[in-house]
Amino acid sequence: MLEILGNRTYRHLFLAQVIALLGTGLATVALGLLAHDLAGEDAGVVLGTALAVKMIAYVGVAPVASAFAEQLPRRRVLVCLDLVRAAVAVSLPFVTEVWQVYVLIFVLQSASAGFTPTFQATIPDVLPDEAAYTRALSLSRLAYDLESLVSPALAAALLSVMSFHALFAGTVVGFLASAALVVSVLLPSPRPAGRRGIYDRTTRGLRIYLATPRLRGLLALSMAVSAAGSMVIVNTVVIVQSGFGLTQQATALALAAFGGGSMAAALVLPRLLDALPDRAAMLAGGTVMAGGLLAAAVLLPGYEGLLAIWLLLGFGYSVTQTPSGRLLRRSSHPEDRPALFAAQFALSHACWLVTYPAAGWLGAAYGMPTAFLVLSAVAGAAVIVAAMLWPGADPAVLVHDHPDLPPDHPHVADAVRIGTTLRHSHDYVIDSHHPEWPHRA
Repeated sequence: MLEILGNRTYRHLFLAQVIALLGTGLATVALGLLAHDLAGEDAGVVLGTALAVKMIAYVGVAPVASAFAEQLPRRRVLVCLDLVRAAVAVSLPFVTEVWQVYVLIFVLQSASAGFTPTFQATIPDVLPDEAAYTRALSLSRLAYDLESLVSPALAAALLSVMSFHALFAGTVVGFLASAALVVSVLLPSPRPAGRRGIYDRTTRGLRIYLATPRLRGLLALSMAVSAAGSMVIVNTVVIVQSGFGLTQQATALALAAFGGGSMAAALVLPRLLDALPDRAAMLAGGTVMAGGLLAAAVLLPGYEGLLAIWLLLGFGYSVTQTPSGRLLRRSSHPEDRPALFAAQFALSHACWLVTYPAAGWLGAAYGMPTAFLVLSAVAGAAVIVAAMLWPGADPAVLVHDHPDLPPDHPHVADAVRIGTTLRHSHDYVIDSHHPEWPHRA
């Protein structure tokens, strides 16, 4: 997996991702302390609202940001968005009102909603070989999981010698270092063929996404991922500290078990995906998550049992989520990838926007067994829907007709006339010549 770091451009981009993630992790800890400083006992309400603002920014801003960014060089876009995020981090220690937190969080997460899909869409162009790209996806998954373990520990160490306001300085350094690393390399920026209107640019990613069967299946699996992930993120502290009467350290260990399962999956995924199709691996991961949630509901385990289930959920979570970049890469032309990655970013976070409050409300109103049972049902139904939407036979090359194109059109130069239509085959993706998925395989 580490061999791909020999590619200088990817190495710099990966380091930019890791450093920015650490900075964001420090900001998350500092934001919680800032909320407590401003709101006292209502800090939970402030943080909950901030999370909702974050998700709204992700869902609403990503496609629009992608539409405007499409016309600009990717390196310039990434650097400018890093600088915007650094400017917001500089401002956070100086806020005195809760509403100011919400405004700055919206600006910060809007910049992230533009940065992340553009960054993700650049990696397939930097690493065109699918095996190398698969290892990059696993390495990226490891980076996210390690950040969830390292950032809290680093924050705790820094808080022993400084106030929480200083943690925001670490965030600023992270974003500035990320911008510097992006500046240090040349990035491919495929440009769309022909000019497109703002409506077309804004909705193009969503239209490609929803017209592609494998991506409709991915959307269903994103609901399974969010159902399991929300139960872990929202309710771990409630189960461990209120239910079992254990300490904050026990809560941290439970979250680490989930992260450990995800990391273990990331390590084995490159070889697993060499042996299994993406569909089989991802459906299996979704089934593991649904089964883990059901086991928690039925068995009502103690703390050790919870650790085992969280480990299992983390494994299924990573197996289901990590290969999604391969599907997006396979389903688009290079110039459409930012729009498609933005669509996945927005739609997957829309799933979290549903399951986050559902996990918290069900657990508080009806108890944890009911919450586990309902979210297990959601995950299980999502896996079934994904299997129905995503055909088992999913070849890249499809035979299809072009009844609307004239015979002298360059796209059908190799086509065979069948009656009144032109027929040919090639790697099929949704674009201006192929607005719908063909019924003929």
